[in-house]
This record gives sequence, structure tokens and C-alpha cells, in this order.
Amino acid sequence: MYLHSIHHIAIIASDYARSKAFYTEVLGLSVIREVYREERQSYKLDLALNGHYVIELFSFPDPPPRPSRPEAQGLRHLAFAVTNIDRAVKDLEAKGVILEPVRVDPYTQQRFTFFQDPDGLPLELYEITRPVADEKA
Repeated sequence: MYLHSIHHIAIIASDYARSKAFYTEVLGLSVIREVYREERQSYKLDLALNGHYVIELFSFPDPPPRPSRPEAQGLRHLAFAVTNIDRAVKDLEAKGVILEPVRVDPYTQQRFTFFQDPDGLPLELYEITRPVADEKA
């Protein structure tokens, strides 16, 4: 499976302005970019810690309390960085894991896909394009 690291944590805020202030003013994370996605009536705020991209903060109109899906309030998903998403998908599928189709992030142009853990927690594979020294071919 060749997981390298956790890429980012995505959080859907019940009150976007309050959460943005908390993460930037209280915790001191720096803003990489903030995008308003008109089609989803949603903000996406990319935050860094010590120069490292760590959190995506989202707003959605009236997010429901978390039952299990990624569009609910709270922790959205856990993302694992991989250098070859096709190989990672193939490895997971061989183990019986069902994955969504691979998509491309419109802002970073990186490829990603989602799947679930046994409890339904949304997990993501996010392809990074830089080589990882300790990864086996």
C-alpha cells in the first residue's frame, strides 16, 4: 500500500467565520488560499501550519450533524498521500475495498479518490507528484 504520510485534514464548520477565526487567529494557522465555490455555496479555506498544508476548512449551507458521509458537519475525511494513485487503488481493490472514481482537484490539478473504513469513516487517497525516497517501486 505504500502510504507516505497524512496529506491534510478536512473539516466542515457549522459557523465558517467563527471556525476561520479560531484556526487563523487562535491557533495561528496561515491562509494559503480561500475559494468560494458558487455551485456548492461553499467556502474552502486552505490552511498551513509552519508552512505545511494541513487543514481544509469548508462551509456548506445547513450541514447536518455527522452521521457518516463527507458532507456533514465536523471532521470531513482523513487523507493519505500516495505517489502513485493507480497502484494504491489497485492494491485496495485487490483487498475488497470499494473506491469512488479517481477525480482531479480543480485547484491543484492533483488526483484523488475516496473510500471508507469499516465504520464508514471517509478516507481519501491524494496523489502527490514529488518522489518519496523510501517508497518501493
